[in-house]
Amino acid sequence: MTSSVLVLNQDYSPLSLCSAERAFLLIYLRKAELINEVDELSLRSVSKSYPFPSVIRIFSYINIPYRGVVLSRHNVFKRDMNECQYCGSRQNLTLDHLIPKSKGGKSSWMNLVTACKPCNSKKGDFTPEEVGLKLRRKPKKPSYLTFLRNLNGNARQDWLQYLEPKMYA
Repeated sequence: MTSSVLVLNQDYSPLSLCSAERAFLLIYLRKAELINEVDELSLRSVSKSYPFPSVIRIFSYINIPYRGVVLSRHNVFKRDMNECQYCGSRQNLTLDHLIPKSKGGKSSWMNLVTACKPCNSKKGDFTPEEVGLKLRRKPKKPSYLTFLRNLNGNARQDWLQYLEPKMYA
């Protein structure tokens, strides 16, 4: 069982992802209910077959304070979909400060982008505009839900109704 299961809070807001094994245990112990299942799969015991969970909802509400995404190299790459924000290359990626540190640029979500080594070398200690480079996408601070959705590649189709309305609201 390697498939991820979307865990919803009592109010149907996305909470986390867990393994199908953990989701089944929560359902079996009556701590959660099955919302959606994977039709082509099932969980089997010696004498019984159970639906394979895709989305579950826990019964007791869990209050979670603000959840932010930690600024890290890995997370900037993930936000930028592992491609250079200048040319689109997926080879030899590194981080680039839009406003160089030497000119007062900080390490922040709005100032860091993924760049390939050739583009980063071309930019050097200048701003992209000063050397004629254009960004493919303006950097922004990602939401927790964006990262939850992309945690295991692409979200399952039956998860989107729980993830997308909140992402674009």
